[in-house]
Amino acid sequence: MLVWLYRWLPILFGCHCRSDRSFFWRGKQFPLCARCTGELCGILMAPVWFFLRGIPPWQALMLPMLADGFAQRLTRYESGNLRRLVTGLLFGFAMMSLLARSTVFVAQLGYQVGRQL
Repeated sequence: MLVWLYRWLPILFGCHCRSDRSFFWRGKQFPLCARCTGELCGILMAPVWFFLRGIPPWQALMLPMLADGFAQRLTRYESGNLRRLVTGLLFGFAMMSLLARSTVFVAQLGYQVGRQL
């Protein structure tokens, strides 16, 4: 299972896996960089939150990661791994929120159209 994670997670996330932007546990590098690790945690936490609290309209949570990423790309600014983890977590959570909202919308629309047939 661990071999699968280290092989496929970077491909699924499009992760660069740079060691200077990754966390280490007991001397072994995580399969994803700090930001992608945050995204994965947000994606995994979102369904539990949705089950307990409903789908939040928090699409604005994507903005911190976008701002941080563009700031690093366009300037000499370099964020730390903790900031990358937090912004990735917020982004992953918001991405799952958008996916859940669109799925519910399409299901409701399909139900309404089906009733009219």
